Amino acid sequence: MAEATETTAQSEEERMAAEWAAMSGEGDAAADPNADPNADPAGGEGTTARVLNQNEIDSLLGFDGGGGQGDGNSGMQAIINSALVSYERLPMLEVVFDRVVRMLTTSLRNFTSDNVEVSLDAITSTRFGDYLNSVPLPAMLGVFKAEQWDNFGLLTIDSALIYSIVDVLLGGRRGTAAMRIEGRPYTTIERNLVERLIQVVLSDFGAAFDPLSKVNFRFERLETNPRFATIARPANAAIIAKLRIDMEDRGGRLELLLPYATLEPVREVLLQMFMGEKFGRDSIWESHLATELWYTDVKIDAVLDEQVMSLNDVLNFKVGTRIMLNATPNSDIELRCGEQTMFVGRMGRSGTNVAVCVDRKLRGENDPA
Repeated sequence: MAEATETTAQSEEERMAAEWAAMSGEGDAAADPNADPNADPAGGEGTTARVLNQNEIDSLLGFDGGGGQGDGNSGMQAIINSALVSYERLPMLEVVFDRVVRMLTTSLRNFTSDNVEVSLDAITSTRFGDYLNSVPLPAMLGVFKAEQWDNFGLLTIDSALIYSIVDVLLGGRRGTAAMRIEGRPYTTIERNLVERLIQVVLSDFGAAFDPLSKVNFRFERLETNPRFATIARPANAAIIAKLRIDMEDRGGRLELLLPYATLEPVREVLLQMFMGEKFGRDSIWESHLATELWYTDVKIDAVLDEQVMSLNDVLNFKVGTRIMLNATPNSDIELRCGEQTMFVGRMGRSGTNVAVCVDRKLRGENDPA
């Protein structure tokens, strides 16, 4: 027994000595340039330590080889961007923006008295702060409020579209590109004409949402500095619809931005997958169902009289027990479908059959007066 205890103590001392030797060996390996960095410090054949080089570290953090920011598809940047909600989760938005394109094409043709073509370039989602930093200047940013949803949206008009609209509305000659003058602020006339354009766009935008939800987009203010058009926190997610407006050889871009917080009141409606122009209604099926309902067999019960009795009297029923009814040959008979009384009539006979002649129809609780 004493020998076993002495052997255990000796093995414990050898293990501690090996650990101290390994710790001291790390310093020696650092001092020795020829030492193998993947070698086991204890001299055994255990697991080797994995050392990342600079390129692998940059790839993990999402940076390129030159020290700049990478494409954002890997590493920490991908983890950060994974918090964004993709607009495909709200498929009805595509239907809404398709309606905007069709309606806006007609409205802008009437507004400019020119041949206008509106196309939808893309629908993307991004962070609000990143979008403001990417707005090409000079531009005009219209802030509008969705009154029924109690939140705001943003409408961005680039410089090319601004000068094109001004040129068209003020009688510019066709066949010549709109003149673009840099280095000066927008004039009062240009701002007023752009506000009229924004009113037309917001009117059609609200009409496009009508089949889903009644909403009125009210124009609030017009800004030329993106910092003054902040309607949400920089980290909040938003949906951007990029529209292209062409007027023969003139035109430009128009972008509609809606934060996800603005769309929250109608999120359940936007989550619907398959809805046509009528948004869920099928007139052919409705007509077929209404026609077939007239041929449905319904069971009708003719109630002569009712008696309220105690449970004790019912349990005392025997063969031959008689229940006296208060009905007479001239009493009204109730015709019931399930628990609902539908008609009132009188008992009679038709040939060899007992029949009920309907006198009047009883109005239900949900029927109009």
